[in-house]
Amino acid sequence: VSTQSTGTIQSGYGDIEGRSIVELGAGCGILSIGCVMLGAEHVTALEVDGDAVEDLTENLSEFEIENVDVVQCDITSPSSLFRERFFDTAIMNPPFGTKNNEGIDMEFLDRALCLCRGAVYSFHKTSTRDFITRRMEGMGYHMAVLAEMKFSIPQMYKMHRQREVLVAVDFIRVSRDPT
Repeated sequence: VSTQSTGTIQSGYGDIEGRSIVELGAGCGILSIGCVMLGAEHVTALEVDGDAVEDLTENLSEFEIENVDVVQCDITSPSSLFRERFFDTAIMNPPFGTKNNEGIDMEFLDRALCLCRGAVYSFHKTSTRDFITRRMEGMGYHMAVLAEMKFSIPQMYKMHRQREVLVAVDFIRVSRDPT
């Protein structure tokens, strides 16, 4: 998924090569690594979880990548780490905002829009498409669905009743203009 999504961003819009990228909720850094492989000038990977930060740092070392800064922080908390519109492009696969963290996907999207002067690329549950579209249009942004896919979500928490669930997901682009 990361190869296809970063490839789409670069080949369709030219929003990676030579650009400054921020990845919100970077996890193990697969999207950040994909951006570097496609010629990003610099990537900043933001992640709250310490274990994920360790994995991300190890992955960068394994690939001998030096143009990624890893910052452990909670992007949903107000912070002055970066000024508004600091990055060219934002990319993320946020938590989907269900159960105990309802709306967190929109918090990630709002923060990405503040940090980025260009386009924001993100994954969201297809069931939220109409809501996100209306909200983005109401804020003066254009949203396009670049791909529809299915994510396999394994049973990770006690609240999960099935071993695996396929979730319909949209890969979206949000920008200030429709091009």
